[in-house]
Amino acid sequence: MPASACGMKLFSGPLSMFGAKTEIAAREKGLDMEVVMVPFGMGTLYEPKHPEVVRVNPKRQVPVLIHGGLEIFDSTQIFEYFEDLKPEPPLWPREVTARARARLLELKSDEVYFPQIIRLMGLQDRPDDPAAVAAREASARFYGEFEEVIADRDHLAGVYSYADIAFYMAQFFGERMGAPLTRATPNLLRWRDRITGRPAVKHVVGRMAAYLVSQGRPLPEFISALAP
Repeated sequence: MPASACGMKLFSGPLSMFGAKTEIAAREKGLDMEVVMVPFGMGTLYEPKHPEVVRVNPKRQVPVLIHGGLEIFDSTQIFEYFEDLKPEPPLWPREVTARARARLLELKSDEVYFPQIIRLMGLQDRPDDPAAVAAREASARFYGEFEEVIADRDHLAGVYSYADIAFYMAQFFGERMGAPLTRATPNLLRWRDRITGRPAVKHVVGRMAAYLVSQGRPLPEFISALAP
């Protein structure tokens, strides 16, 4: 990436959805940043925790950003810093109402949709469990809502924004956990193909795909071409 943020360091993980959101945004803005992948294993997850993550984030989670004397965490907080640090190219709509709507879409992706996927993560061996069924049904309703949002536009907020990055990464995990997009939402399928084709997304998701392959894990079909 072109140098424009000397000394910036992002702590992420090979399968961190929130870290991936942050890194994609940095790449879209052309920010030069060292990405530190903290220890992670399919069995041990993030144990032991990276000492810098523990020191900066009381929640002991990635992503964590260090830039000079600034130390912050939470993917959305880090993104807002990027937007202030390097306003061009913008990753929020310029008009104030459109920007508020885009922020709400990003929040819904993280706080309404993704908790259903987290629930499915713990039920992979019990797909018929009522909780798993309910989570898939809630995900399908969410897809229906966003299908209407994207019906007359190429991107969720009209222009490409952090809302697209957030939902794309959350849905990537939804696809892996048994809540896939289907032909019931053709607008979202076309939208996902557009986002997959962006160079910043290809780089970050391609690395995730390579990691999954290295662990013998299946890939969602829509990113299979990104794997080495």
